[in-house]
Amino acid sequence: MAWTVKPSATMEIPRRSEPYVTDEMKRDWTERILPRYETRLGALMPILHATQHAWGWITPQAMEEIAAFLEIDPSQVLDTATFYEEFHTHPVGKHVIAICQSIACEACGHQAILDHVRGRLGIDPHETTTDGKFTLMALECLGACDTAPCALVDDDRHDDLTIAAIDQVIDRLST
Repeated sequence: MAWTVKPSATMEIPRRSEPYVTDEMKRDWTERILPRYETRLGALMPILHATQHAWGWITPQAMEEIAAFLEIDPSQVLDTATFYEEFHTHPVGKHVIAICQSIACEACGHQAILDHVRGRLGIDPHETTTDGKFTLMALECLGACDTAPCALVDDDRHDDLTIAAIDQVIDRLST
């Protein structure tokens, strides 16, 4: 298998004139988040969450701005944002349906639910519907093995999931 190489060192980052990391965000992070951590790097994940909550995803420009605020290398921000599946480095739909595919969920039938949602929405995992309403994700573990199968829909975890239950959620969010 050949490695695909991308020209990261010479890639242009799309920019807008106004920053993603606003002065208000920096003030909030300085007062509320930074004091909870021994090092500035320790605050990276909560700051990534805050940025994603504010903008819906974490843009390359925002990653550079976060790195400057935390006084760390931009590569550390990129590595963290791309390692954890909970962070979005591309635009996502208004609603994100993330179905757990851990071993417990697999044993309890997550594949039938995932296949049903794929068919109903007409998208595969990591795709967004053409109307921008839904993004489907398949995640490794939501930490709810005792209530498998489960899914995270936006910020709400749905346990003991069935096809009928996920249909109810999709119907509610479609209106």
